[in-house]
Amino acid sequence: MHGGLRGPDHRAGGELAGGVQARVAEAGAVSQIERGTMQPSVSRLIAYVSAIGVPLAAVFEEPVQGETPAFGIRRAAEVATIRLGGGVTFRRLSPGPSPDVEFFESTYPPRASSAAHGRFLRHEGYEIGTVTAGELTIEFESEVVTPAEGDSFTFPCDRPHIIGNRSATVPAVATWLIVHRRPRG
Repeated sequence: MHGGLRGPDHRAGGELAGGVQARVAEAGAVSQIERGTMQPSVSRLIAYVSAIGVPLAAVFEEPVQGETPAFGIRRAAEVATIRLGGGVTFRRLSPGPSPDVEFFESTYPPRASSAAHGRFLRHEGYEIGTVTAGELTIEFESEVVTPAEGDSFTFPCDRPHIIGNRSATVPAVATWLIVHRRPRG
């Protein structure tokens, strides 16, 4: 990971509540994540960004202040990659902040998983994905789905899930949209 995640001064709601902090990390892991001395698992990263009230895309760079530009471009050499625990990598594919949508690519090396200690992941939004190489395994509480290269899928992010690659030799790569629901009314 490049330099660590944003610290308490960037948290939407101030300090993490005790129960949330306990779920995010044990024994000072929040501080280690923020300083860049720990590579969190996917589930720990999602718990962290959910707890501080920022989208996953916020860990890639400082947010742009002001209005969203009418046009954006990011050259291939400028795309930041975040390496997480287990060797999983995330790359933001959108050229900049996109209201209510996160667009990224994840690469799961052989036998890698989003789960820390086998815990199911839940977060805000709606996931839409396409496997571009290998096979992913998406484990829900009551079923396991294995989309292969070219397959696409969708599910609500609050449905408990673990994403992984059960192959012993082939990396799994997927592109993802996470769409955040706006409150109606």
